[in-house]
Amino acid sequence: MKKALTILLLSFSAFAFAQQPATVKVITTGQLLAEVDRPEDNTLYVVNFWATWCVPCVKEIPYFEEVTKKYGGKEVKVLLVSLDFISDTAKVKKFAAAKKLQSEVYQLNAGNPNEWIDNFETTWDGGIPATIFYKAGKKVYFR
Repeated sequence: MKKALTILLLSFSAFAFAQQPATVKVITTGQLLAEVDRPEDNTLYVVNFWATWCVPCVKEIPYFEEVTKKYGGKEVKVLLVSLDFISDTAKVKKFAAAKKLQSEVYQLNAGNPNEWIDNFETTWDGGIPATIFYKAGKKVYFR
C-alpha cells in the first residue's frame, strides 16, 4: 500500500510540476537577441511583444499558448516578451500566474523603445502586439 501511494504521489507531483506556469524573467535587449541568435539551432523562435494593458495582445496570447502546448518546445519555442514598464514586474508576474502561461515569459528591461526597436525590426513603429519569427539565427518573419 505504501509503495502504491508513493508511486501515485510521485506521479502526481511530476504532473503538477509539468503544469507549473512560466516564471517571468527580466531580460535586456542583448540577452533577448542572444536567445534567438542560434545559427546551429533549427528551432523556430516565435517572439511576441505584448503588454498587460494591451487588449489585442491579451486576446492573442491563448493562440501562442496553443502553439506551446502542441509543440512542447520541440521544433517551436514561444517567447512572450512583455513591454510593461519595469516598475510593473509584479503585475506581469501576477498576469502570467493568473493565465497559467506555459510559454517562456520575459519582461524587457530596455528603456526607451526608440533606442532598441531597430535591433529587432527597422520597419517596426513600436506598435504592439508585434511578432517576429527567428530560425537558425535569422529573422524570417515580422508582423
